Amino acid sequence: MFTEQMSPAQRAADILAAAVGSWKFIVVQSVFLIAWVILNVAAWANRWDPYPFILMNLALSLQAAYTAPIILMSQNRQADRDRLEAHNDYELNKKSETEIRAVLDHLAAQDRALAEIHTLLGGLRDGRSSPAVRG
Repeated sequence: MFTEQMSPAQRAADILAAAVGSWKFIVVQSVFLIAWVILNVAAWANRWDPYPFILMNLALSLQAAYTAPIILMSQNRQADRDRLEAHNDYELNKKSETEIRAVLDHLAAQDRALAEIHTLLGGLRDGRSSPAVRG
């Protein structure tokens, strides 16, 4: 229900947040950065980003600058979803409580009726007549 109302950009943000927040992303990015450093340190010629790896730092800064707000947007939507689900759970619990209360009241009425029947039957066993039998 909630996901059906999302725009394509919001869906993309949620997909990106899920991807960036995964171990697969961490491993792939770590391998990429290690390869970057090794290629730039070990290369005797054609070093596109020599130490202190300013280009790599720029790329990581750009990545962080764009992914952080996208992740925050996704978390805000998740908080909205959680709030809606909590409200729905609350309403369902209220309805369930009302129905359980009705069942308990019905069971209490049955208990009273059974106790009354038990009292009447006990009186018949003792030789006393009940008001229903007298009449």
